[in-house]
Amino acid sequence: MTATTDSGGGPARAGAATGAVPAAGRPAPAQEPGSPADEARRATTRSVGHLLGRQHAEGWWKGDLQTNVTMDAEDLLLRQFLGIRDARTTTAAARYIRDEQRADGAWATFHGGPGELSATVEAYIALRLAGDQPGDPHMARASGWVRRHGGIAGTRVFTRIWLALFGWWPWDELPELPPELIFLPSWFPLNIYDFGCWARQTVVPLTVVSAKRPVRPAPFDLDELHTDPGDPHPRRPLAPATTWDGFFQRADRALRRNRRLVPRSLRRAALGAAARWIVERQENDGCWGGIQPPAVYSLIALHLLGYDLDHPVLRAGLASLDRFAVWREDGSRMVEACQSPVWDTALAAVALADAGLPADHPALVRAADWLLGEEVVRPGDWAVRRPWLAPGGWAFEFHNDTYPDIDDTAEVILALRRVRHPEPARVDAAVARAGRWTLGMQCADGGWAAFDADNTSAFPGRLPFCDFGEVTDPPSADVTAHVVEMLAHEGRAHHPRARRGIDWLLAHQEPCGAWFGRWGTNYLYGTGAVVPALVAAGFPGGHPAVRRAVRWLGSVQNEDGGWGEDQRSYQEEGWAGRGESTASQTAWALLALLAAGERDSPQVTRGIAHLARTQRDDGSWDEPHYTGTGFPWDFSINYHLYRQVFPLTALGRYLSAPGGPGAPGGTGDASDLDDVSDLAAPVILSGDRAPAPARHPAG
Repeated sequence: MTATTDSGGGPARAGAATGAVPAAGRPAPAQEPGSPADEARRATTRSVGHLLGRQHAEGWWKGDLQTNVTMDAEDLLLRQFLGIRDARTTTAAARYIRDEQRADGAWATFHGGPGELSATVEAYIALRLAGDQPGDPHMARASGWVRRHGGIAGTRVFTRIWLALFGWWPWDELPELPPELIFLPSWFPLNIYDFGCWARQTVVPLTVVSAKRPVRPAPFDLDELHTDPGDPHPRRPLAPATTWDGFFQRADRALRRNRRLVPRSLRRAALGAAARWIVERQENDGCWGGIQPPAVYSLIALHLLGYDLDHPVLRAGLASLDRFAVWREDGSRMVEACQSPVWDTALAAVALADAGLPADHPALVRAADWLLGEEVVRPGDWAVRRPWLAPGGWAFEFHNDTYPDIDDTAEVILALRRVRHPEPARVDAAVARAGRWTLGMQCADGGWAAFDADNTSAFPGRLPFCDFGEVTDPPSADVTAHVVEMLAHEGRAHHPRARRGIDWLLAHQEPCGAWFGRWGTNYLYGTGAVVPALVAAGFPGGHPAVRRAVRWLGSVQNEDGGWGEDQRSYQEEGWAGRGESTASQTAWALLALLAAGERDSPQVTRGIAHLARTQRDDGSWDEPHYTGTGFPWDFSINYHLYRQVFPLTALGRYLSAPGGPGAPGGTGDASDLDDVSDLAAPVILSGDRAPAPARHPAG
């Protein structure tokens, strides 16, 4: 993929209908002071024009998905391992990596964050591949920082696997990942389906890599990154044997000692099964689940199993990696971990509709057409735990039919219901399929997770291998809220599953009044999702849960009228709701307050003024801060379209709610969602229409 970056931070894709963008992203010209509504109308008009100008001719929107330099470093390491690294790619990647280095020599994993050891080691190695020398000032600062923070021995397992591929770390000092794991049935206490889908797609190919233990000749040594070159591979102490961590650590050492005792026939069969599993999950465009990291490890695994670089599977996989690259006007190259067109398109359609764009506007109809074409209609890994459930719904990416997700599905339904499509029956059919699938994916405790149902085993996270990020997919407040909101707009607020979801949300409100945000940062995201959902489901603005949330939002508003929350809130309670104001997080707070009936409150007035004041002259907002979440704390995301769609949604709801909650009502027919009677039973087509939403008991 080739892209440039516009002033709002998003890509102007080939074929996109982009408007003229000023060379410098300046704040909007000062206007004569007016009422908050006047300022909101001006900002809304500019924002609508900006967002319409960014729609692709095919109907979709997509902003850059920026993570951290490990994506770029590992892309170069993969190309080095396969022998396909070229000068142009290397130079462009190195330029981006250098630009991201902190003054102290380290690299962070989010804007303004602290240096992170593994990211710094990987970035340093990538620059060495590009020809930067240890004595160069920026490299000396980096290696000194690494030594002061534990050296290579202190990095995470994933980093040391990359080092082992080139002989910089011994395979014997890495956790064992036996490929025979592929044979464990889904009912076994620890099997591949106990991992979240993102981890599962990575673990299976890494079992092949672990079994093969390849080593390519290293182009240089890394002595300068060890705290003690005389003892570069110190062993980490074991946890007490009476703990689960201690048990799995000792089990891992036993596996490593006895790895040669595995029968060769069993090992061959396991490697063959792993290869089939990987190939079966390759998407039509060559990627794996639309995610870059599983694609990288899958390519290495298949290559080790004898697939040459001209094999159609590898050729398609390598071509897919190029589509994760964003080439910038300054000649640098950033690699996206994933791409978010379905999510971005749904959010953009909601924003434009809520801002007053006519429901039959060509841009909305084109978006709906594209979304309908992206519906997932075949079973995926989710069917392991829901074999009786018919497929439906949407994934996040351009190509991903294996892992649709509940969050995208709920948001797409909300978007489709805002569009007056010329083929309403087509929309109704897609919503009916997606709605049934969503209901059937509810977890046993009443919440909804992102990709799987009841993916909550405690064992995967205990493995010595799993020292980075979330590896399971438990229910979260933000996803559950989006589902509840969707059900309410479909006339199903009193569906038994919706009521169980509401009860789950009430039970998971934090003592301060906020909700934890799993997929966005953090309590502002969770609260901004839950309050509109509760109100859509019939809660009055005076309900105690809603009032607690309103009080909390008021307590964390910044002096400039905006809201912000740093990624550190995932680790430190004191950061909850605290951070520099951002456009997206200000919008999330406003969405909650508007839903709660606070349109004329000082907090909302100041928040709207902040959005109007910080808008740039092209109708966009700037936001270098990372407000998205992959893994809480471990993997942060800057969705470049968030800064455009959420402020517009908040402004639109502010203008459309002169005296009450701003969330518009849905237009869906309740019969589109058929009942699912039991988590362990097939879908039952009830055909009955749910009663109109009523107020939830105020207790």
